[in-house]
Amino acid sequence: QVQLVESGGGLVQAGGSLRLSCLASGRAFSSYAMGWFRQAPGKVREFVAAISWSAGDTHYADSVKGRFTISRDNTRNTVYLQMNSLKPEDTAVYYCAADYSFGIVTTTEQYDYWGQGTQVTVSS
Repeated sequence: QVQLVESGGGLVQAGGSLRLSCLASGRAFSSYAMGWFRQAPGKVREFVAAISWSAGDTHYADSVKGRFTISRDNTRNTVYLQMNSLKPEDTAVYYCAADYSFGIVTTTEQYDYWGQGTQVTVSS
């Protein structure tokens, strides 16, 4: 079992930055692939970024590529999402997710564990 708690969301102006954190508790965090997803009102949950267990592989949605960076610190059981050059269309609840996998996981169906989410609002 893995419990995930996101933090770092908030209100920011367009062009600003935020860093989200996701603290994992439970066993063997370093054995889990991690991902970030987001869900805007009235829309389906969508993939944002993913990172492999070793941080050797990362993958991004086209909409955030070049602006967002996913990273992890296995000594702190934490995965991060650095978000720069934020746009109003980035407004959503952001969720982190964990899957017991040594690869990259990019689909919601594959993830076993989810956090409760943190709200990110970007004003124009």
